[in-house]
Amino acid sequence: MGPAAKLLGVTPQTLRRWEREGQVSPHRVSEGGTRYYEVNHLLGLRELETDLTVGYARVSSHDQKEDLKRQGENLERYCARKGWRYELIQDLGSGMNYRTTGRRV
Repeated sequence: MGPAAKLLGVTPQTLRRWEREGQVSPHRVSEGGTRYYEVNHLLGLRELETDLTVGYARVSSHDQKEDLKRQGENLERYCARKGWRYELIQDLGSGMNYRTTGRRV
């Protein structure tokens, strides 16, 4: 992975797409086509595609479905009030105990 893409936490393909869309331009391009970017400029782009907030709501049993619904609604309201771009993940777990009998942890 190229250093500029690595710095931003994106793939080189994403960086090239941003260049095509006019969101970023290299400081210089070598004769061989290698692109060089200014670090200060790139650091200002960090939030272009990484500003998604993930809200996670979880309950451990089917009896708590209403709690899960309330958790999700509260997370959505909170993220919306903050003006965040967000995605909500809800998890209805089994409530299983993963420790096995006779095993010490």
